[in-house]
Amino acid sequence: MPEIELTAGTIAYEDTGGPGPVVVLLHGLVHDATVWRKVAAALAPDHRVLAPTLPYGAHRTPMKPDVPLSPDSVIELIAEFLDRLGLTDVTLVESDCGRAQTVAVRHPERLARLVLVSCEAFDNYPPGAPGKMIDLACRVPGGISLMVRVLGLKPLRRLPIGLGALTRRPVPDEIAARWLRPLRTDPAIRHDFRRYCLAVRRDELLQAAEGLRKFDRPALVVWALDDLMMPRAHGRRLAELLPQGRLVEIEDSRTLVSEDQPERLADVLRSFIAETPGTA
Repeated sequence: MPEIELTAGTIAYEDTGGPGPVVVLLHGLVHDATVWRKVAAALAPDHRVLAPTLPYGAHRTPMKPDVPLSPDSVIELIAEFLDRLGLTDVTLVESDCGRAQTVAVRHPERLARLVLVSCEAFDNYPPGAPGKMIDLACRVPGGISLMVRVLGLKPLRRLPIGLGALTRRPVPDEIAARWLRPLRTDPAIRHDFRRYCLAVRRDELLQAAEGLRKFDRPALVVWALDDLMMPRAHGRRLAELLPQGRLVEIEDSRTLVSEDQPERLADVLRSFIAETPGTA
């Protein structure tokens, strides 16, 4: 897996290469690029797909301790990632976490399209029982370690406070263990995770929503009909406020559509990219 040194630290990323349209996939908290493994494989034959592992707790290399780590700094990290790799005409896709919305508002110059997949929006933070558990764990001494130990127990992963809220089907054990291992084994990663979560601005996504009203480029909102964390009404609101927004709802899936319905999601993305003009 290639790595790139950015202002905040070293980021690992997947890159399928190839000459096709560029798709950049962004994941959520306590996941890494592997949450996109099935979607990336489906798109790879006719797209260049990149999936960075963001400093959300499942990253392997700690960020620089002297550089602030917050949602705002991750937004700049994503923009720097696109810039340093010379990526243009990008279809930027997010799942779960809401940072791509603010990237689109602040740094639209490299984006051709925006795709929001069952994600935090408006005032929905922290989202659902897992979001509230993470918020509490970051505020209690030793809370993150306890949270990871609980989530690491296979019988408990399907509980509504864990992956059971995110997917209808069990995440493979090796993938779930991969996501949790850095928080479980590395104090520096736990420190990164805590300072990121405690730096969240509650009004960021409300501000982003207002900015998206001016994002006059093709935009797709994909929402899971069985989502327990992201209200269905938010998908409709996002699609309506985006000037070129459209909505697709996917059945038999919770928040992580890339886990529950990867083939369907890949088909939706491929059709959307083929049907909408780029910026080049």
